[in-house]
Amino acid sequence: MEHRVVITGIGAYSCLGENLDMILESLQLGRSGVIYDEERKKFGYRSCFTGMVAEPELNPFLSRRQRAGMHQPARFAFMSTRQAMEISGLDADFLNKTETGIIFGNDSTAGAIVETNDKVRLKKDTTLIGSGDIFQNMNSTVNMNLSTIYKLKGMNFTISAACSSGSHSIGMGYLLIKQGLQERVVCGGAQEINMFAMSSFDGLGAFSVREDVPSKASRPFDRDRDGLVPSGGAATVIIESLESALKRNAPIFGEIVGFGFSSNGDHISNPNFDGQFRSLNMAMKQADLTPADIDYVNAHATSTPIGDSTEAEAIFSVLGSKVPVSSTKSMTGHECWMAGASEIVYSLLMMNNNFVAPNINFENPDEHSAKINIIPNYMEHQIDCFLSNSFGFGGTNSSLIIKKFKK
Repeated sequence: MEHRVVITGIGAYSCLGENLDMILESLQLGRSGVIYDEERKKFGYRSCFTGMVAEPELNPFLSRRQRAGMHQPARFAFMSTRQAMEISGLDADFLNKTETGIIFGNDSTAGAIVETNDKVRLKKDTTLIGSGDIFQNMNSTVNMNLSTIYKLKGMNFTISAACSSGSHSIGMGYLLIKQGLQERVVCGGAQEINMFAMSSFDGLGAFSVREDVPSKASRPFDRDRDGLVPSGGAATVIIESLESALKRNAPIFGEIVGFGFSSNGDHISNPNFDGQFRSLNMAMKQADLTPADIDYVNAHATSTPIGDSTEAEAIFSVLGSKVPVSSTKSMTGHECWMAGASEIVYSLLMMNNNFVAPNINFENPDEHSAKINIIPNYMEHQIDCFLSNSFGFGGTNSSLIIKKFKK
């Protein structure tokens, strides 16, 4: 027996806002969270723009011992998960008595590792590092911290899949629940924003080198785009079987009906039309939908010249020219490991409030983006079904389809 899979809790801690109300307002206003960071220029970056996420204050919620093993990804993820748990109606007693899994996307802990090794350089003694550092340094830092804090008893692992990490975490949770292997899974993605995490990207020339208006730098699909803007934070999506959600009278934000995935099997960093095309088609086939059934596409489009063009061609080939498309990365910058999860949260806010968030800074299409229906301004629009793309280095692709829940 296959189970229907629904979303019962969402949370995000991003440059658009520290809670869902703030994020909803930013999406409706087309308000960018990108800033100019002078410290990056001093450090040696070519690009000084970043999506700014404030360091959360965890003292009111967690003990010193609990905080000791948490660096940026885990701290951000706690804040988004705390929101999602509250909205979903899950408390510590219930989680302690049931089997709830956790699958989070995270692909770096650079800041924590640099700080740990700086301690060794300074003190010349590894025994003076501190016991919490090992739990900050590991790529599974989000899972190990959240599963311990919330006493989770189910599946527990981290997905490391570049910029598809957050999306794949939801997709894998969906497959586990659909097959009856888990009743409920806490999914999401986290991305550190410290300078140590992004210097190699900057060195590759992947970032926008504009130095005028920060909010204008991220320009997905626009002819004059010159690179992405790094960003971060965390997003959490709690998914569970429909039976479980109805049994505990949980809120239902949407139903996952399709998960497409593929590997390009090609260049390590360049996007590939065939891989994206197969991912989109797999999601559509699994959901048993036609292009006319999709009311909105939240594109992966990061504001890179080749990447956006490739995705525009894939969207056009699979879905045609009519479906409204926007990239929320125009406002957030590229949230990397968290993007696949945060963009599900952003799209659910749109679906449940009947609007499409704008693809800001889209002023002039190129030959590829001219073929699809990119929405440059806020638009009231009924969304009953949306598709969200995530594509990452190494050719890892993910496409998720979410529908409004109907019994």
